[in-house]
Amino acid sequence: MTTSSREQQDRAAQGSHTAGVDPLDKVRRPRDPECDVFLTGTVFLDIIFTGLDSAPVRGTESWARGMGSSPGGVANMAIALARLGLRTSLAAAFGDDHYGEYCWDALEQGEGIDLSLSRTVPGWHSPVTVSMAYEGERTMISHGHEAPLEAVPFHAGAPGTPPRARAAIASLVPGRAEEWIADAARHGSRIFADVGWDDTGHWDLAGLTGLEHCEAFLPNAGEAMRYTRTDCPRAAARALAEKVPVAVVTLGAEGAYAVDGSTGETAEVPAIAVEALDPTGAGDVFVAGFVTGTLAGWPLADRLAFAGLTAALSVQEFGGSLSAPGWAEIAAWWQAVRTRSGQDPEALRRYEFLEGLLPGAARPWPLRRAVPTIGFRSPA
Repeated sequence: MTTSSREQQDRAAQGSHTAGVDPLDKVRRPRDPECDVFLTGTVFLDIIFTGLDSAPVRGTESWARGMGSSPGGVANMAIALARLGLRTSLAAAFGDDHYGEYCWDALEQGEGIDLSLSRTVPGWHSPVTVSMAYEGERTMISHGHEAPLEAVPFHAGAPGTPPRARAAIASLVPGRAEEWIADAARHGSRIFADVGWDDTGHWDLAGLTGLEHCEAFLPNAGEAMRYTRTDCPRAAARALAEKVPVAVVTLGAEGAYAVDGSTGETAEVPAIAVEALDPTGAGDVFVAGFVTGTLAGWPLADRLAFAGLTAALSVQEFGGSLSAPGWAEIAAWWQAVRTRSGQDPEALRRYEFLEGLLPGAARPWPLRRAVPTIGFRSPA
């Protein structure tokens, strides 16, 4: 990471994104890596439609009451991490078009993310995802072409070594080896991983190359049960904890369940009831929250609660990556629930660990949010 990149991240951490909160302040040491979290992947442009009463019907035209555009793909995770105060380095392929230029600017200038290892791929257009949110869920349509493998940082034998970082986050793909994961682990990075849907239908844990390097694995309930051949997400988490030190299974509206295989400790935290506007990117925000708590050295239950809270706050905004909360929004939530009558005292105690972290006075902060278009010629 260059000096200018470090300074850029420090300025972002002191500004509107994090409200001056450094969750790792108590654990930082002079010889620590400059980068807190490294991740790599492809950046999409996301276009999100909200306010749909139902799924589009064949042969008809549907009008959405809301629309937003934001960086997507691996940008979802990168922005969520940066807004929680982690110094984030992203090695990504960007399209050689206005979409790619917009995404680069939003990540580097808007969020303070280090893009020194990223590159724009000449002649390659940005992949695009259109997400339609309705009935508490979303449907996505994507288009794009694989970037030339030699142009994608750290993929398919591309030269280079991941930077020293406290942690690295990987998205495991069945049957695809990612050599950078082993390199990052050898250099001391703690590896966290999630996984996508297995289009092959095999659901074979042995096919998840890189899982052996993971400290924590965070699939959703459906993925976890298929990989472990179980019919209960909690049983799936216990089975996964025999393969990785920490297994976290997200349970949707029920919350999340985690097992620490090294100690036998388990934790379960219910979901926070919110009115969901757009669930796009909530899973990435959950992972970012869990990584933040882990690097800060919090107990397992606190990490799980914090991850669920950040994900819950994100779904109340639309716009995928730009819906991720910052510390000021977390503080505003905590201030509101404590002063609201009829709250369950036991539920409030679950989040008392936030007291020593949050800024003293919560106030609105100018976080970037998704807007209907990109490239306004004058400020909107």
